[in-house]
Amino acid sequence: MERTAGKTKRPVSGTAGKTRMLVQIAMLAAVAAVLMLFEFPVPFAPPFYELDFSEVPVLIGSFAMGPFAGACIELVKVLINLVINGTDTMFVGELANFLIGCALVVPAGMIYRKHKSRKYAMIGMLAGVICMAVIGAAVNAYMLLPAYGKAFHLEVSAFVEMGQAINPAINSLFRFCLLTVVPFNLVKGLAVSVITLLLYKHISRLLKSHSS
Repeated sequence: MERTAGKTKRPVSGTAGKTRMLVQIAMLAAVAAVLMLFEFPVPFAPPFYELDFSEVPVLIGSFAMGPFAGACIELVKVLINLVINGTDTMFVGELANFLIGCALVVPAGMIYRKHKSRKYAMIGMLAGVICMAVIGAAVNAYMLLPAYGKAFHLEVSAFVEMGQAINPAINSLFRFCLLTVVPFNLVKGLAVSVITLLLYKHISRLLKSHSS
């Protein structure tokens, strides 16, 4: 509990608390969906891998309301993007985006929830980045790349050739994921984490309002 001017500040609960959470989830998901529209290529990956910062509001929501809320924001973000852009991977790309996003925000939210401090926010984000890199590689190898191949009538070997054109050391799907997908998700996860960390003071009131 926090005390202000001699009065006890009680957390919002019941129907009002649930309504507030739903509104915040919707707002953060909408911001994330907008950010998802702004994508940037990276020099070490084929052009269909583009960097965006849509996980920043999702990560903020996971810190503020918990990992389950973070997963909900991620889901709503993906659904909004699906309505706007549709799918060209038979929904597998959207599922992959959801899983990889959750791999970042859920571990970070879980760790921060137990120890609500800047230090543990950083530890949580580091754990999330590692999970994102590992799960991202697996999801790409077994879900996303085969789905893209099927959608565009390409063999998986075509992706290896695209990667090899950028990095000659890529000569298999394993190396493609190791030298392209893992670095991509590490860069994305670290960038999202740094931006979130820079915004930490600005969102501290929101975080504290859920920590009582």
